[in-house]
Amino acid sequence: MASLELNKFAAGILCAGLLAMVAGKVAGGLVHPVYLEQNAYVVDTSALGGAATSPAEEGPSMEPILALLATADVAKGQKAFKKCAACHTADKGGKNKIGPNLYGVVNAGTGGKDGFKYSAPLTGLGGNWDYASLNSFLTKPKAFVPGTKMNFPGFKKVGDRAAVIAYLRSLADSPAALPTAVEIAKEASGG
Repeated sequence: MASLELNKFAAGILCAGLLAMVAGKVAGGLVHPVYLEQNAYVVDTSALGGAATSPAEEGPSMEPILALLATADVAKGQKAFKKCAACHTADKGGKNKIGPNLYGVVNAGTGGKDGFKYSAPLTGLGGNWDYASLNSFLTKPKAFVPGTKMNFPGFKKVGDRAAVIAYLRSLADSPAALPTAVEIAKEASGG
């Protein structure tokens, strides 16, 4: 008699699980979210005072990165890049996903990948994705390019950023040159 009660209990759990799965599939088919291109409510920060600076005027993040690039672990960067792989591909000739394909991104123009529609703040940024701008962007994308659609919070550790940038540098037919001693010294002195 006890085994019959156990069978009823197991069948009840199985039916509840199947019902939840079916309800989830039906709900997923009925709801189609629409993602906004910009925030529905814009906060006016003009009353805070202070001169507004563009991301390019802010310069690189406070932590120097150029000296770390020559010794950065590309394998560690590839592993850290898995956080980016949800939205980006990195294969030569790879397709764009939510974000653009990042093959050959180091020293490429900002907001200029063919076949990808960038947000207005990125297309208006100008310049190239050099090591300093990649470092600043990967530290906190929304602080470097206010209004960007990229929701990634950034890499907090300078070593992680250096490894990811070294990995991105390796993804090119002809990798970008490593920084010179003069460039490293200039960054270290804050210039």
